[in-house]
Amino acid sequence: MKKLPYFDGNDVQLLHCGGEFFSALVAEIESARQEIYLETYLFSHDQTANAVRDALIAAAARQVSVRVVIDWLGSGRHQAQALTQYLQAGGVQCRCFNPWFTRGLARTHRKIVVIDQRVAFVGGVNIIDDFISDDGWDHVLPFPRWDFAVQIQGPLVGHVHLEVEAQWRKTGRLGLLSRLALLRDLYTASPTGDVPLSRAALIVRDNLRHRASIQKAYLYALGNARHRAILVTPYFAPGRKFRRALIVAASRGVEVILLIGVGQFVLQDAVAHSYYPKLLRRGVRLVEYRKTQLHAKVAVIDQDWATVGSSNVDGLSLFVNHEANVVIEDEAFSLKLTSELQRGITDGVEVRLEDYVNKPWYKRAWYGFAYLVYRALMRLVTFGSYG
Repeated sequence: MKKLPYFDGNDVQLLHCGGEFFSALVAEIESARQEIYLETYLFSHDQTANAVRDALIAAAARQVSVRVVIDWLGSGRHQAQALTQYLQAGGVQCRCFNPWFTRGLARTHRKIVVIDQRVAFVGGVNIIDDFISDDGWDHVLPFPRWDFAVQIQGPLVGHVHLEVEAQWRKTGRLGLLSRLALLRDLYTASPTGDVPLSRAALIVRDNLRHRASIQKAYLYALGNARHRAILVTPYFAPGRKFRRALIVAASRGVEVILLIGVGQFVLQDAVAHSYYPKLLRRGVRLVEYRKTQLHAKVAVIDQDWATVGSSNVDGLSLFVNHEANVVIEDEAFSLKLTSELQRGITDGVEVRLEDYVNKPWYKRAWYGFAYLVYRALMRLVTFGSYG
């Protein structure tokens, strides 16, 4: 694969769940002096989301340039419209991504904030309270939603800023020549910095420049894994290449652990279960997280490669949506994230092959049917890219 654009000399801090994320985010918004870019899939209307909303409006009142991109589908049509009007009335520039699917099926599933080109936030945390389910039903969760983000300071922030600014421009009216110039600018961005802090890279997935960038990063890391690989995703439905990479790593003696969220969507759970027998027979460990809603999209491989971002290990994230992950090559960061993931594994329930084999035939038939339906839909929307 093409070499990732790594930047040396970054201070990358792991933020666990909304409790750490929102306090850091609001504090940085309140200290902004020049500009704020915020891009998110879901911007809710609960107390936590309103605190972020009000902080953005207060920043605009201080003459800070505030630009917000929210996904039209993720936030909900009515909420997106109401929020856009409210923010604009408060001096915040706000745009919806791909309303009414006018530019195809893609959604912006990215969660990115850049403030004063000084600090950036990237991860899986939407703008919604930790204790409220994000599936539209507003159920109260028994424990805070399990999720992660990173706060970044250093040379990588400039590259993150370039990406989020480009997304802002693309959601407006941008002519063909301007779009080509924008692509040129993104391609010519080059890493800088030589301070021996964290080495990190931003990888994005879209349907033009980087159609398979995040999957390729995972495949490369798994292909070079030597000891252990822990992958966490709420929605597990990868294509053939990704499944094979997991199995091949396990066959080399790598301890491969998948921590998967369950209990949110019946069809998604059934699709995930359809993969279990083959993975278990080939030595992959499967753990289901049932304590609360799992929303984290993270991985650690061999304590020297970690990723935190918005991309699930499923067809929509790997082949359709706009996504953003940060890859960090830093042992101290990997150890800290590994410690958090070990707690998640402890809170989960490990799946055994005998547990699956002993399930009633009609349940196993339902899993197979769900997989066939899902695969057909993904092949349709990805023009055959999903395997």
